[in-house]
Amino acid sequence: MKEKNAGSAAARLGPLAGVRVMDLSSVVMGPYATQILGDLGADVIKIEPPSGDNLRAVGPMRNPGMGALYLHLNRNKRSVVLDLKTETGQEACLRLAKSADVLLYNTRPQAMRRLGLDYETVAAANPAIVYVGAYGFGEQGPYAGKPAYDDLIQGMTGLPSLYQRNSGDVPRYAPLTLADRAVGMHVAIAILAGVLEARTSGRGQAIEIPMFEAMAQLVLGDHLAGRSFDPVNGETGYTRLLVEHRRPYATSDGYISALIYNDKHWTRFFELIGRPELRSDPRFSTHTARSRNIDAAYRLVAEVLATRNSRHWLEALAAADIPVAPLYSVEDLLDDPHIRAVGMVRAQHHPSEGEIHTPAPVGRYSRTPAGLHRHAPRLGEHTKEVLAEAGYTEDDIKARFTLSQPTVQESR
Repeated sequence: MKEKNAGSAAARLGPLAGVRVMDLSSVVMGPYATQILGDLGADVIKIEPPSGDNLRAVGPMRNPGMGALYLHLNRNKRSVVLDLKTETGQEACLRLAKSADVLLYNTRPQAMRRLGLDYETVAAANPAIVYVGAYGFGEQGPYAGKPAYDDLIQGMTGLPSLYQRNSGDVPRYAPLTLADRAVGMHVAIAILAGVLEARTSGRGQAIEIPMFEAMAQLVLGDHLAGRSFDPVNGETGYTRLLVEHRRPYATSDGYISALIYNDKHWTRFFELIGRPELRSDPRFSTHTARSRNIDAAYRLVAEVLATRNSRHWLEALAAADIPVAPLYSVEDLLDDPHIRAVGMVRAQHHPSEGEIHTPAPVGRYSRTPAGLHRHAPRLGEHTKEVLAEAGYTEDDIKARFTLSQPTVQESR
């Protein structure tokens, strides 16, 4: 397997060393996918317009263009400024594509066509390239080309409605960029699958990962339920996830998370609370029976747990080998001893932002570890370096390309 030029030695670490990704995406979904790949050692070249990725402007931040979300999502990447609306930018993009394994974009395919960067054109420059479009809706459906954002996709795939069914409250979005990040993982998997196949066959391909369809798969996997069958055998919805009392349990002084799930757990719980006779209650005696009466089962747990404090139940349930955990805030999560012991939040020195903290790469690799190989780049920080690798002379670069970076104060 021939290794592509992966830039500096720092970028040639991890199991994806030798894989080069051109990332034309912005905001969260695409950059999250390439953050995962960069953590694993891929050489990710972030192509930005002269104004930069919009997420650069989202605070908090110490310096303009270097917002916190941007810093996390774009570590382990090199930033190149290209104005793809110009012939110079398009020419440079195609030249860079010749040495890339992947080109990822999240604009509409029609926009890529207008820029002269459609699959046919890019594949003519590099027949082995994996050309990945990650956008709102598949091109085969009536919503093709419509704009899509995390909130819209959450709404269209029923997440706020499920929240309302569960809580009886008004519909709400999940308080994180759930669609962007869930679909971003699909994008990363698609890229890896495409590269693996291309290195076997010697031929690239165009891949489409639409947000709407990917999130529909996620939601329907749990909630298709009775509509899984023909003829229909019940309503939609995974009942256990939708009952009123499936939520953190209130104790006498706070909340805890507990899941009394299988026969063993329920037997021990009934013994713990001094009501072993409930093992013979037809509502609770089997897994199937509890599934049919899950709201009553969870209501019973809620009533019992409200009688004692959190510390009591954390200790008692754990001693009975019943799954239980404290209910954390984000601040509590940062202070968790396990998170600290495994280094899940890493310190990193940034040349303009000083000391920052960022979530660590996920997982352990015994021989080719993932890591924080590069700081998140300032706008255009690597334009000269990457274009020189593509064969441009220093005079060409100075004359034809934007090399400026946002105004920042170097940390002292």
